[in-house]
Amino acid sequence: WLVLNIVALVAVVIAHPDWLPGWVRFEGVGPTATDRFNPLYFGACASILLALITQTAEQVDYLRFLPPRGQGRDGAWWLGLIAGGPGWIVFDVFKLLAGSFLAYGVIQLGHSAAAAVQPAQMYLTAFGDAVRSPVVALVLASFFVALSQIKINVTNAYAGSIAWSNFFSRLTHSHPGRVVWLVFNIAIALLLMELGAYETIQRSLAIYSNVATAWIGALVADLVVNKSLGLSPPNIEFKRAHLYDINPVGVGAMVLAVVVSLMAWYGLFGPLMAAMSTFLAFAVAFAAAPLIAIATRGRYYLARKPRSAWGAHSSLACSICEHDFEPEDMAYCPVYTGPICSLCCSLDARCGDGCKPHARADRQIAATLGAVLPEAVMRAAASPLGRFVGVFAVFVVAAALVVSGIYARVSVAIFDPNAFWQAFFVLVVIGGVAAWLLVLAQESRRVAQEETRRQTAALMSEIRAHRRTDAALQRAKEVAETASLAKSHFVTSINHELRSPLNAILGYAQLLERDPMSLDRRQDALRIIRRSGEHLAALVEGLLDISRIEAKRIDIYRDEVALPEFLAQLVDMFRLQAEEKGIGFVFDPPPTMPARVHADEHRLRQVLINLLSNAIKFTHEGTVTLRLRWRTEIAEFEVIDTGIGIAPADLDRIFEPLQRVKPNGAPAAPGMGLGLTIAKVLTEIMGGEISVSSEQAVGSRFRVRLMLSGSGEVAKPLHTEQRIAGYRGARRTVAIADDDPMHRALLSDLLTPLGFDVLAAPDGPDCLAIAARTRPDLFLIDLSMPGMTGWELARELRELHELVPIVVISADGQELKQPPADAVHHDDTLTKPISLQALLDRIGRLLHLEWIAAAPDAAPADAEPTSGLAPEQLEKLREFAAIGYVSGLRTQLDVIERETPAAAAQVAELRALLAEYRIDAFLAALDAASASRPALRDVA
Repeated sequence: WLVLNIVALVAVVIAHPDWLPGWVRFEGVGPTATDRFNPLYFGACASILLALITQTAEQVDYLRFLPPRGQGRDGAWWLGLIAGGPGWIVFDVFKLLAGSFLAYGVIQLGHSAAAAVQPAQMYLTAFGDAVRSPVVALVLASFFVALSQIKINVTNAYAGSIAWSNFFSRLTHSHPGRVVWLVFNIAIALLLMELGAYETIQRSLAIYSNVATAWIGALVADLVVNKSLGLSPPNIEFKRAHLYDINPVGVGAMVLAVVVSLMAWYGLFGPLMAAMSTFLAFAVAFAAAPLIAIATRGRYYLARKPRSAWGAHSSLACSICEHDFEPEDMAYCPVYTGPICSLCCSLDARCGDGCKPHARADRQIAATLGAVLPEAVMRAAASPLGRFVGVFAVFVVAAALVVSGIYARVSVAIFDPNAFWQAFFVLVVIGGVAAWLLVLAQESRRVAQEETRRQTAALMSEIRAHRRTDAALQRAKEVAETASLAKSHFVTSINHELRSPLNAILGYAQLLERDPMSLDRRQDALRIIRRSGEHLAALVEGLLDISRIEAKRIDIYRDEVALPEFLAQLVDMFRLQAEEKGIGFVFDPPPTMPARVHADEHRLRQVLINLLSNAIKFTHEGTVTLRLRWRTEIAEFEVIDTGIGIAPADLDRIFEPLQRVKPNGAPAAPGMGLGLTIAKVLTEIMGGEISVSSEQAVGSRFRVRLMLSGSGEVAKPLHTEQRIAGYRGARRTVAIADDDPMHRALLSDLLTPLGFDVLAAPDGPDCLAIAARTRPDLFLIDLSMPGMTGWELARELRELHELVPIVVISADGQELKQPPADAVHHDDTLTKPISLQALLDRIGRLLHLEWIAAAPDAAPADAEPTSGLAPEQLEKLREFAAIGYVSGLRTQLDVIERETPAAAAQVAELRALLAEYRIDAFLAALDAASASRPALRDVA
């Protein structure tokens, strides 16, 4: 606009360089210049100049003049506000005056009044008189008319889109976008232009001017008079949530002014008042607004009070759109129980104006009518038919006003009056259909909203119930977690308490087994004690694993496992259990297997123990088989039983925690249902897989596949454990630090007969005192001691004797595998219960000892190593050994010993092999006896 106005101004100056001094002197300029005032040129020049100023100023954003929040508003602030906004209405007034002068000049040139108000004629006259060339004048006039009309139409279309969007968003609670209403306005303008309805539009604009003036009069009276007299709140409120839908002050004054002005416009008050109807509308509204405010005492301005506590916040987030707005733009919504912005408040259709139910338009109208109409009439009006009658009446009145207005302004000679009646009744019919559709749509919407409210109420009730349930579950969870934590603490503490006596039981059982003075008939009992103690120790470790699984903390270690010895221990353990139950136990090893593999020995043992325990538990007759197949470092363990089997419906849940199989017709087996769960979890953690196949009344087969990397060394046949009688070389001293006297006594009883000097201390300080007086060759220290832990003692001992080996012993194997970062001062570790053979192996390795084996028992010199076993007896023993029938073998050996005294030596050696559950060696001894019938002394 700045560039275009400058171009226009320059064009005028070039055409008449003497116009500016003449304009200043108010003298005539141009070809018709005279000494008197020329309104034509004055109007043209003033319009161009004022347009230049105003259009340029409209591009200035007045916000740049505003100071930051919190600073004072001085004169510069008010100047910026006026200059950037409402102050430009002053220049617009001058623009209108200049246009009036221009119209007056056009009339002086002989044009009609209708032509004088047309922009095209005004521009054409002005430019034609200024540039003298009709063609140039026409081009300039056309350009400026097109430019002005484009600006006016775009501005009006945009302003209309704002009005349409606000109106429909309030009624329909929907906002499709302002562009939709912009296109809507343009389409209406094009339609009216094509229909040529300019004359009709001009007549309707006269009525509209009365309505607009009445609205402005009520608004000005409310802002200027009512607020000054205290008849309305001092602040202007724009939030829909705080306002009544109908304010009698503004609406009443406007309606009254419109009625009076229309009556004057129709000529009821004479021709003078008809011409002044617009001014009459303004005057009536301006006078009525204060009177209505006095009558209503200003009660219908605000429906609720704003929240004063929000004033301390710089911005608030809308609970629906979640955008931040200033507190002045927010209202509290009781339905959403939070702040809500003005736009979301207008568009929301669910709340039903829960913030101001008494201030809704329907409630206000009903309250007003209820004060003057009987209750029966009000009930009838509230029915669907009554609402239809009310809406239809509004349509009829609106149609009558439109048709009567048009009829009053047209010539009867041109239009037949019957045509107006026909048009009126057509509009009435259309209005009736539209009214009925509107009522039905409103009824449907009301029913839908009521159903939505009911569903919402039900959902909220359910949500509250869920919250109560969640709160109860949370409390129960906290109680359960507290109980679980207490249980974990109990399991951890009882672990040490159980391992202490177990260490003594297992230790002395091993010592008695090694004692050559022990009677043969007691060896079986000692082995049973030792195996049972080992099984109990495994159960204790299982309790700890359950606690670790619940805490989601499982550690896997890479140990070097002697696979044959590892399997032999399992086989010996479960053969004993199978024998006690009267079933067979078979171990099916591969033809070759590695001597050592890398795996977590404890976890692998736990998986196999759980599977074998379940197999023996649910097998009442037949056999349980442990089978191992080895191929390219992939070990496949199979546990096969001939038990009750598993139903197909239970196969999918047997690995779930606390799930137990309940056999039909069989007594329930003991257990908590965690064994298979632990086996599955540990197998998957170790990178393997576990599967099961089963058939009821036939048996089950569990298969575990794991990758066990081997050392390449092939396992050798197992031999009887070598008994140690002492060692070669100088006498060695071993210092023991343990707070449990039974452990100190056990280690002393083991090491003293082998030639060691044993120094015992009950705690760390006493052990340091011993180390200061002497120089022991080895330290065996317990990890958990009062006053000083094993890690701390190891650090102190390492400072005293840097090269002396230190072995740390603890009941918690996981703690040994994860020492503190600053506590690695030991050479090896041992876990309670202590395996005496493992202890001697570590002592021999750390002290570089050469052990002296105990001499075997000498046979009588005159004994003849003849067999004495009949082929029938050998065959019977071989048959029982093939199925692992241990109790039958023992009974058969007792029978042979009574019937064949000469075979007592062979029976004793066979009974020794059977006591260790070495069925393979037992069968080998039977084969050797069957082939050559020698004595079986050296077979074991």
